[in-house]
Amino acid sequence: MLWSLFKIILFVVAVAALTLGAEWLLESEGGLLIQFGGWELSLGVLQAAIAAVLLVAVVWLGLMVLGFLHAVFKFLNGDETAISRYFDRNREQKGYREVGEAMMALASGDGATALSKATKAERHLQKPELTTLLVAQAAEMQGDKIRADQAYKKLLKDDRTRFVGVRGLMKAELDKGNTDVAMKLAEKAFALQPRHVDTQDTLLKLQADSGDWTGARQTLGAKLKYGALPRDVHKRRDAVLALSEAGVLLNGAASEAEQLAAIEANKQSPDLVPAAAMAARALVEQGKKRQATKVITKAWIAQPHPDLAAAFAAIEPDEAPAARLKRFRALTKHREGDADTRMLLAELHIAAEDFPAARAALGDLADTQPTQRSLTLMAAIERGEGAEDAVIRAWLAKAVTAPRGPQWVCDNCNHIHGTWAPVCDNCGGFDTLSWQTPPESEASVMAGSDMLPLIVAAPTSEPAPEVEAEVVEEAEQMDGAQVEPETTPEPPHADYVDADAPVDGEILAPEVEAKH
Repeated sequence: MLWSLFKIILFVVAVAALTLGAEWLLESEGGLLIQFGGWELSLGVLQAAIAAVLLVAVVWLGLMVLGFLHAVFKFLNGDETAISRYFDRNREQKGYREVGEAMMALASGDGATALSKATKAERHLQKPELTTLLVAQAAEMQGDKIRADQAYKKLLKDDRTRFVGVRGLMKAELDKGNTDVAMKLAEKAFALQPRHVDTQDTLLKLQADSGDWTGARQTLGAKLKYGALPRDVHKRRDAVLALSEAGVLLNGAASEAEQLAAIEANKQSPDLVPAAAMAARALVEQGKKRQATKVITKAWIAQPHPDLAAAFAAIEPDEAPAARLKRFRALTKHREGDADTRMLLAELHIAAEDFPAARAALGDLADTQPTQRSLTLMAAIERGEGAEDAVIRAWLAKAVTAPRGPQWVCDNCNHIHGTWAPVCDNCGGFDTLSWQTPPESEASVMAGSDMLPLIVAAPTSEPAPEVEAEVVEEAEQMDGAQVEPETTPEPPHADYVDADAPVDGEILAPEVEAKH
């Protein structure tokens, strides 16, 4: 709008200047006297100025005529294209001038001017790789999607411009939300120019979003091949994709190929927790329990995680609590001061009904790093040692408002995920989830009754229904939650605790998955 106002003001100033100039010339004295032979011509000042302008116009027109006559002369001498080249040269000069103006308009954000100039340039020039692309970009800036699509489709007809046309149509389909069509176009663009980094990234994201893990691994390999990705980053992301290929292992229905994919993912990135857990399960299915133990131990050294402990327990699902505690020494001897290791030992001792040892393993964790899991374990220890209900309820009250502790958090948007995934559900980032403590404002706080299944059971017998109902009611009064006893969910903090078993039951049940 400011530019339009500036042009109007400039036009008014120019008209005023011309008017004043003409008036000055009319009032000026003197003139121009031309004598030629016996002929004499006297011109006033204004007349002389007009004559000078006309003389310039005549000279320019004469040069144009001379140029045309020169082309005709060459044509008569046998140059059959001389005349056509003369007119083509004039059209090209106009066309290139309009191309320059269109590009300047695009750079300044004036879509209407850019589209007008690009359309004129398209008529004057026979260069679709230049003018049609300008028309498409100008139409996009103006929001004319139909004309932009038509322009990109024209580019498909020429081998030199086919890649640009495919990418333009791909972006248009992405804007419309047609991801299936966009992925086919991305595959075509990738086939035309596999070195193009932006096309690689777009295709990889579309394949990951649609669950085409095999195709995504091929695209990732191309990024490594053409130098668009460091080798160490490729190994990590390829492990993530291989892990995603073997995702059905989570449901316990994996084929041999999927088991091999999980093992391959672990080899690519041994510190990737989901890959280690799934590879261990695959190795157990193959009867390779010793290798499964090594896989989990190596991952535990890099990053202790409840999923690893659950997979380690699943290696020997039917062992007694004392035998399980002994076997877990191979795992808990590493990272002994880590919070996950200490809570794991506490759970193992609770399962073995050694509550003093459980308290010693947990230490002051409930005070220094209070989380729902550590505080619930403390309540279970108090119950196992026969503490009064008031003490147990006090620990429960603390657990109600305590943070959940580490969870799968997206590094890009801080979105919290219940389970690991290769792609963030919120921002769509690939391989952005890490096991960390989320910001306190993002962490979800669970109702106190969510933790009751671990606590309400007596150490030696099942709780009476009226006792459980009473504790549920008191817990609801403490945290303000309105939760029915019969709909109490499984406790998320007790990763290996059977929600239906009493405290002195076997805690590390293999069928119970960690919910971090």
